[in-house]
Amino acid sequence: MPHCPIQGVRVLLVDDEPDAREALVGILTHYGAIVYAAGSAADAVRALNRQPIDVLLADIGMPGEDGYDLIRSVRRLASSAADIPAVAVTAFTSDFDRRRAIEAGFQVHISKPIDPTTLVATVAELGHSRASVR
Repeated sequence: MPHCPIQGVRVLLVDDEPDAREALVGILTHYGAIVYAAGSAADAVRALNRQPIDVLLADIGMPGEDGYDLIRSVRRLASSAADIPAVAVTAFTSDFDRRRAIEAGFQVHISKPIDPTTLVATVAELGHSRASVR
């Protein structure tokens, strides 16, 4: 069993691409996270209203409502989910894209392809800080 730095951290992963979702779920669960997966912004908001989540990981480039629309919706929720730490996961990697993600309400911007070590470290940092205030 690998070292589990994100053991018990509840992650909501939002990506419209099934293969990307599956790969990220595999990485996160391998290191101990409890992962809920959603294929759209609407599914993600429903999931946030159903169960407590410690960290939101959201793809930016989704059809229909994109990651920016999602984070704006999350920040307007009338619950503790509005304050959830959020990570933009995207192939948009310029400094402009990074600033835009942070300004939209994400705490962190991670570029695709995702380095598993960076992903796990980011989820650990954000998830444990959220869990400590629960």
